[in-house]
Amino acid sequence: LGKVILESGGWFWNGETIPLTILLGLILGGYGLGVSLSSTPFTAMLVDISSEKQRPQLVAIVWSMLMVGIVLGGITGSILLKTLTRESSLEVLQSGINFIFIIAPIAVLFLAIIATWGVEKRYSRLFRGGVRPSREDDHLGLGSALNILTSNRQTGIFFLFLVVITLGLFMQEAVLEPYGGDVFGMSIGETTLLNSFWGIGILIGYSFTGFLIIPRLGKVNTARLGCLLVAICFMLIVLAGFTQQQPILKLTLVVFGMATGIATVSSISLMLDLTLAESAGTFIGAWGLAQSFARAIATFSGGVVLDLGQQLFKTPLLAYSLVFTSQAVLMLIGIVILKRINIAEFKANQSEVVTLVMEGDLDG
Repeated sequence: LGKVILESGGWFWNGETIPLTILLGLILGGYGLGVSLSSTPFTAMLVDISSEKQRPQLVAIVWSMLMVGIVLGGITGSILLKTLTRESSLEVLQSGINFIFIIAPIAVLFLAIIATWGVEKRYSRLFRGGVRPSREDDHLGLGSALNILTSNRQTGIFFLFLVVITLGLFMQEAVLEPYGGDVFGMSIGETTLLNSFWGIGILIGYSFTGFLIIPRLGKVNTARLGCLLVAICFMLIVLAGFTQQQPILKLTLVVFGMATGIATVSSISLMLDLTLAESAGTFIGAWGLAQSFARAIATFSGGVVLDLGQQLFKTPLLAYSLVFTSQAVLMLIGIVILKRINIAEFKANQSEVVTLVMEGDLDG
């Protein structure tokens, strides 16, 4: 992958790189497919094995472990790339990046084997013991699944909420590291480490949200608080750029991570509540589609907005500020949408819909 990226980058607008570009798209598409194939059934399983009261704590633990991996990955990448600078030659960059693309897949494969060893046997035994709720979506057809998803207005509202806040959270994903380099003068290794500061903040936010904030404020109010704090943090990131002080940026990213953790855990907890055990796979698939769709658009949009900012403004800081300000606005829009989400209405309507759809399937 590293070789394909580097070789296509130097001749991107020439016809010679069309095969490399297609190959790169296939590689990234396969990666995305693999992530989705594993994450959707895993998240559906969380609905199966937990009660509504347990879910905030369960989500906090699971996503904390996910973020630990991201933080460790950022630290490892920073160490492996510490000898590279923005002035390094293409050959030096290729050598360092290729090494990471060799080590990373081996590490992921090793960790995946450890993480999944014996899980199937354990939970199969648990489900055979009667703990697993009835899962009608195990044999739902595509048409029936679509009927279940489109019959409740709360499903559409929450789908829109997920899309908006995912856009708001991840437009900076492809922008944050260049921001550190262009505005703060950081090296490649230093900018790689920025995601670790964000990740540390997220870990703190996850822990407090699942075990302290949601039990006191409730999931909807916590999600509202998280979106507001994220919007404020984007403005703080912009203000940090005016100081051009790296410690201030790093501290701001920790705070931003905490706000992101609050918004993420509360939103995922809401997502699981807006998922009936009888059709968990169907709904988790829909929520996963919303997030994946929005995240892809967010990464692309972040680059587009940055390019637009660079055309409008002469200074890099103002160009990057346009991206962060757009994200803040999206988070505020998410708060407005959140006011229309009603879990009680969803459950009352959806149980009836699932029953009618399943009766229709049984009738032929």
